[in-house]
Amino acid sequence: MIAPHDPWHARWRRSSRSGANGNCVEVASLDANIGVRDSKAPEHGHITLTPQAWTILTTQIRAGHHDR
Repeated sequence: MIAPHDPWHARWRRSSRSGANGNCVEVASLDANIGVRDSKAPEHGHITLTPQAWTILTTQIRAGHHDR
C-alpha cells in the first residue's frame, strides 16, 4: 500500500475553475494536510497547507482578494 502522504503517489485533482489556457492548480489530500501544485510543472514540487490554511485561502480567493 502507498502512503497517502507520498506526493508522487497521491491522487491529485485539477481545479474545476481551471481554464483552457493551461493555468491550472491541482490539489491532493496528504494525510492531515492539503497539497497544492502547478499542473504544468508537478516536478517542481508542491506546497502543503493545513486544513485551516486551505479554508482561509479558498475563502479569500472566492471573495476576490487574490484577483489580478
